[in-house]
Amino acid sequence: MGAYILRRLLLIIPTLLGIMIVNFTLVQFVPGGPVEQIIAQIEGQGDVFAGFAGGGGDTGAGAEPVGGVFDDKYVGARGLPPEFIAELEKEFGFDKPPLERFLNMMGNYLTLDFGESYFRSISVIDLVLEKMPVSISLGLWSTLIAYLVSIPLGIRKAIKDGSRFDTWTSGAIIVAYAIPGFLFAILLLVLFAGGSYWQIFPLRGLTSDNWDSLSLLGKIADYFWHIALPIIALTISAFATLTLLTKNSFLDEIKKQYVMTARAKGLSESKVLYGHVFRNAMLIVIAGFPAVFIGVFFGGSIIIETIFSLDGLGRLGFEAAVARDYPVIFGTLFIFGLMGLVVGIISDLMYVLVDPRIDFEKREG
Repeated sequence: MGAYILRRLLLIIPTLLGIMIVNFTLVQFVPGGPVEQIIAQIEGQGDVFAGFAGGGGDTGAGAEPVGGVFDDKYVGARGLPPEFIAELEKEFGFDKPPLERFLNMMGNYLTLDFGESYFRSISVIDLVLEKMPVSISLGLWSTLIAYLVSIPLGIRKAIKDGSRFDTWTSGAIIVAYAIPGFLFAILLLVLFAGGSYWQIFPLRGLTSDNWDSLSLLGKIADYFWHIALPIIALTISAFATLTLLTKNSFLDEIKKQYVMTARAKGLSESKVLYGHVFRNAMLIVIAGFPAVFIGVFFGGSIIIETIFSLDGLGRLGFEAAVARDYPVIFGTLFIFGLMGLVVGIISDLMYVLVDPRIDFEKREG
């Protein structure tokens, strides 16, 4: 197992490098970089895309996008002196060729120097740490709740397979899965956050304004009061997959010979189910916990964060992409890509922990 883990760790380097190369290359062909953002604000356009819309097709002869900026003319920069444009390019590092910029960036990343945001005057690491509590709250609680509900429900559905209970619960979770998370979030706001009916939960934020003056119990209650609706909205669609996965895993194990043998020996049904079947059936469900958490943590919260005005990593990534804040974009991409690859290894270790009979080295051989 040690050799397998070492190979997987070594594969992280070329995989992560490939991710960074592909994304850095794509950015070089995307117009509307940070220099254009500054120029658009100076010209009173407010946003670089307004400059593109208002500038028509007149971008200057021979203008070509390089590094997210234009070498000859910038849209909306007709009245600005060339010296000012050159100073902006130097400040953002666009006076260097793309390859040199990429090598410098990766060299800094090796020393865990992810740079500073172009527009926020804060380091990327500090920015990520600042937004982390919101994303951890959403990812951790929604994943835990999904598992705590789906596993017992899936086991019950397997035991009652084909019954009325199995039928109506399947219909309920499929309907829940079909409802878009953002639509359910808006419905929750309208019903329970003072939209048109009851004002039971707060409309936005992770904590109240008087958070610092609250007692420890008050802070805990206030935290869960704020996080309740976002967690429900984020978790509602996760029940279907986990519940049906648990049910099918149990049904597959129940039909195996060792279960029939255990029953023939006179073991009680609960002993058969939870002493023998549970461990084997839960292998794929429990071992996949890290990957499920990371999936919710990274990809499932941007819309929920926006609707509930939560300042998390999903919203940070979206705003950085819109503003062309390249240090934040590439820094978070590197950090999250590395975390995702490490979690893949952790998931494999979870399989071995749950069932020591699994040997990845023999499978590779």
